[in-house]
Parts: sequence; C-alpha cells; structure tokens
Amino acid sequence: MAGSEAMRSLRWLTRSAASAFNKPETVMRQAAARSSRHLATSTEPSTETVSPAADADISTLPTATTAWSPPSPVLVTLYAFPSMKPLRFEKYPAEHLQVPLRRDLLHRAVIYEGDNTRQGTASTKWRDDVHGSGRKLAPQKGTGNARVGDRKSPIRRGGGVAFGPHPRDFSTDLPRKIYDKAWRTALSYRYNCGHIMVVDRIQMPRDASPWFWKTFFEANPWGKGKGRCTLITDEMDKELFRAVNEVEEHARILDRPDVDVKDLLKTGKLIIEKKALDKILREHSKDLVKAAPRANYPRRLYFSE
Repeated sequence: MAGSEAMRSLRWLTRSAASAFNKPETVMRQAAARSSRHLATSTEPSTETVSPAADADISTLPTATTAWSPPSPVLVTLYAFPSMKPLRFEKYPAEHLQVPLRRDLLHRAVIYEGDNTRQGTASTKWRDDVHGSGRKLAPQKGTGNARVGDRKSPIRRGGGVAFGPHPRDFSTDLPRKIYDKAWRTALSYRYNCGHIMVVDRIQMPRDASPWFWKTFFEANPWGKGKGRCTLITDEMDKELFRAVNEVEEHARILDRPDVDVKDLLKTGKLIIEKKALDKILREHSKDLVKAAPRANYPRRLYFSE
C-alpha cells in the first residue's frame, strides 16, 4: 500500500517537470507530506476494542441449527356415503398425500399409459400381399399410353397400399419409481385442491329408485355443470355400475384395477373408497420402503461346522 503510493507520487513528479523547475521546494514539500501521510495510515495500529458486554451478547446468540423432525401426518376426513356426513379423521403419511406437484412426472405417466393401451393392430396390404396375377397389363412400348405394371400396383384401384400401417407395438418404458411417484403426485394434487373425498363404501341405499344418482349429483355440485365426478370402488358391483352408467353425463365409475393416473385428473371431483385408496397407496409406495442393510458372511470362514 505504502510502496504504491510512493510510486504514484514519483509519477506525479515526472509529469509536472515544468512546475518542478519553476518551484522545486514547493513540489518536494508536497510529495514528502503526501507519502508520509500514507505511510502513517498504513502502519497505524487499530485502536478499536470490543467490550466484554459485546462478547457476552455474541456468545448468547441462538445457533441456526435445529433438530430435524419428521413431517406431520396428513388428516383426511372420512365421509359416510351417500349422506356425506363426516365420520372421523384418517392419518396418512406426508409422502403419500403431500408430494409437491411435478407436472413433468404426470405428463410422462399419462403418455406411458396411453402408449401401453394402444392396440397397434392397424394393417394394410402391400402389392405383394394382394391376391392376383403379376402379369404386365400392357406392353412397355407401342401403345402410346403410359407405362403400366400389374394390377396390384398402388396407383390402381384394388391394388396394394403404399407405406400403409402394419401391426406394431407402441408400448414404451417408464421406471417404476417415477410411475409410483406420479400416482402419489396426482393424489396429492387432488387432495391439496380439495377435489378428493374419501368415503367408507360406495353403495346404493335400500329401495332406491333408478333416478337416485341423478338427484344425488344434481343436489351436490358434482354433476355435469361442475366437471362431472369419478367414483372409484375397491370391487366391481354390476348393479351399482349399471345404475351409474345410466347417468354418465354426471359421473363415471371405475373399479380399482382399471384406474390410471389420467383417471385421477380427468374429472372435477373424485370420490374414492378408503379401502381402494389404501391399496393404491400401498401398491405405489414400494420405492419408499428401504430395507436395512444386512451383512452376509461366509459360513466356513467365521463359523465352525
């Protein structure tokens, strides 16, 4: 610091040579004062002291580290169907119904399910597959017309199809962990939006008329004007499914094995049985269960036979 200031003073002397010849004593006096002032400031020790009270305040400040605590469970209200009266609270882990929204995982899961459901049975015949003779229809030259081949040519009616579809497999692969997390993400999103209702069991009351479901969805804001409703049961009941399918403009009903991720996001409301929800979460939470490591030792090395 002091050396650089001294060099700066020397440069100032060389640049002002004309004034130095005119007033040499004044110039040297100013340079000496300037360099001595900078040297004094660079070598002067600090006179600031820290009071004991300040040390005491610093030592008593709380630390930033806090003990880790597991996330609290999610409380889900269980309703009675069809009265929709609250029965009790059910606890679910935060890893099941509090997963952050990942649109990329949902998109990949929906594409994966759509690819696996494509049949891929579209088939057309190429000219070799069409039944008929391969004889040339007209001579190559001499007729004055364009050149033609056999009647199985793709440019003729009844001939083969050029570049037509053939049976193929459209299925794609998706890691199991990503697919399971997409299930939990979809359920968490519907729960956080308030679009999912867990009931004890979906069933029709005794002596109910065929118009029960129509009046049920019209009385509650879950019908046609509110985005329809999806009912998910654990087991298939033919009478229940037939009755709900008659009012398909208001709702759709599925059993648990037929439910996909896109079905959880399709309609405005989701009514699911608790038993079905528990099985879905148990089936798609295998990546959360981590087994404890176990050491395996050679028997002859450590144990005597």
